[in-house]
Amino acid sequence: MSTTRCQMVGFLLSILGLAGCIVATEMDMWSTQDLYDNPVTAVFQYEGLWRSCVQQSSGFTECRPYLTILGLPAMLQAVRALMIVGIILSVIGLLVAIFALKCIRIGNMDDSAKAKMTLTSGIMFIIAGLCAIAGVSVFANMLVTNFWMSTASMYTSMGGMVQTVQTRYTFGAALFVGWVAGGLTLIGGVLLCIACRGLAPEETNYKAVSYHASGHNVAYRPGGFKASTGFESSTRNKKIYDGGARTEDEGQSHPSKYDYV
Repeated sequence: MSTTRCQMVGFLLSILGLAGCIVATEMDMWSTQDLYDNPVTAVFQYEGLWRSCVQQSSGFTECRPYLTILGLPAMLQAVRALMIVGIILSVIGLLVAIFALKCIRIGNMDDSAKAKMTLTSGIMFIIAGLCAIAGVSVFANMLVTNFWMSTASMYTSMGGMVQTVQTRYTFGAALFVGWVAGGLTLIGGVLLCIACRGLAPEETNYKAVSYHASGHNVAYRPGGFKASTGFESSTRNKKIYDGGARTEDEGQSHPSKYDYV
């Protein structure tokens, strides 16, 4: 898969995951009434993160929001926090990923900057996906625990009869939406991190050095120094200093900056 295609697929999966996380957080069917023991009932109850609803057999639905924060279970508040953090990180990562797309050019932004932005957005999407999966899993674990505790309390030893006095709740549709959304966000973040390697420019282990023809080498002698071209047979453009005597040719020689490469 090419770098551009990998980046676009990761970007689209992350968008779908973000949309799924928002939908799952707003849904009311995080937990639904278990109808295994009583399939025919006049009311049907289901609960979400923000309110609980009752649907009557006539089709009328009444929802009541949770009017308290401190009175809610700690696990429910933790699930709320995880989902909100996941959505916020996904939104930030989406904004960063838009500017990091290879098909978009902004000013003099080079590929190395786009690679860093792609990696940053990918990490944000990965964390957001993990937050969404963790939040949904915590809520599912709470449902399983309450379900079996309610089941154990329903069965009494009085004559071997079963009393259905408590309402049991099972998994709602929002849990499955949240799991799928978290997985899509996580996969999108991984693809963006993989695409970052293709966007980064390749670094070589050596540095290019330009070599030029040898210049004037300087040899020091007790009586002075001699500046020559480095070829013993060539006596052109030489300068000999010996005490007060000096001989110069028409072209004066000066060391160049390439002599010291």
